[in-house]
Amino acid sequence: MADAAPDIVPSARALLRERDYLAFWVSRWTGGFAAQIQSVAMGWQMYALARQTRSVEESAFLVGMIGLAAFMPVFLLTLPAGETADRHDRKTVLLACFAGEMASVLVLAIATWRGWVSVPLMLIVAAAFGAARAFFAPANTALGPMLVSRALLPRAIAWNSLAWQTAAIAGPAAGGLLVAFSPTHAYLATFALYIVSALAVAAIRKPTQPEVQPGSRWSLMKEGLRYVWRQRIVFGAISLDLFAVLLGGATALLPVFARDILQVGAQGFGILRAGPAIGATIVGFWLAAHPVRHKAGVVMFAGVAVFGLMTCLFAESRSLWLSVAALAVLGGADMLSVYVRQTLTQLVTPDPMRGRVAAVSSVFVGASNELGEFESGVVARFLGPVGATLFGGIGALVVTGVWARLFPALRNADRLE
Repeated sequence: MADAAPDIVPSARALLRERDYLAFWVSRWTGGFAAQIQSVAMGWQMYALARQTRSVEESAFLVGMIGLAAFMPVFLLTLPAGETADRHDRKTVLLACFAGEMASVLVLAIATWRGWVSVPLMLIVAAAFGAARAFFAPANTALGPMLVSRALLPRAIAWNSLAWQTAAIAGPAAGGLLVAFSPTHAYLATFALYIVSALAVAAIRKPTQPEVQPGSRWSLMKEGLRYVWRQRIVFGAISLDLFAVLLGGATALLPVFARDILQVGAQGFGILRAGPAIGATIVGFWLAAHPVRHKAGVVMFAGVAVFGLMTCLFAESRSLWLSVAALAVLGGADMLSVYVRQTLTQLVTPDPMRGRVAAVSSVFVGASNELGEFESGVVARFLGPVGATLFGGIGALVVTGVWARLFPALRNADRLE
């Protein structure tokens, strides 16, 4: 499909006419829904197991350890995963990743059903899941732009984020209900959703083999690292996400807030987990219809600042609905900053380089999420869960100011074209 003229903004209907993109979108939604249910189930089950013999602070630390266990494979496999996405058929890579994810959640379902589940087993499964996600993220990120024209890319990125965020609303709520009934059912539901995601990817008909660049695997990996380092907008955007979310990740401690601070139980936990996605979905729908046209850098930094402020408000709240409201605004602000960051990164990155750049970005995002969970658990061990969350929100505000000064090109970025 030919690229649209630069002065014409394609409508959302043009995107919906792309059959292969719709299959990709369905895969993102069902896969995100599955990942949210699995995350809720593992976090709640780990905390429940730990609380049988440990204090609140020690149990919060173990919840954070799930994030560390999932992140380490992402960190270790980042470079080969990016090179794989730029050398091999991206659809095939995604199908292999789904197979790994299905295997990991099936182990949890069987172990929970048979009464074999334990803290060490959950950490091992988290690591195996992280290994699959290490290869999934760059292949998935690089595949999307192959299915639409360059003119449609900003809208596609907004819809991609919308798929994830709407799944993140339904996923935690469904996960909370399923966990309250039985964690085994939560894991089996996750398994079924991964199957649907794999079938949707298999339905893509367009060629998904990237143009392979000459050179050894190691030289290609080094080329990807050099590109990210030299592109100041790319490096500034993904490193901002790393440090802001690493410090401001309130969601890692939601099991603690639900059970011992707000005292709302498993169903309340599901409502809290859905909070960020509610705000993100509202903003996502807006962005899908009204893409950011001007002052993109300022919009992104404003989003990160609001994210930090709402994290502080959540830390101080003792009302379920005020906490949900703070999380909803937090999620909307995060959606805004992520949308700008992803659009800028993908627009300036050539297709043969997208897998490697996405791999570097995924390890930064993985660090901000999974390693952020570990950081929250460690800080909670010393400051308590409220102090750890407040510390993170203030840290996110500080990072916003520092990055705005360090990366003026990012701050002054204007049009997403």
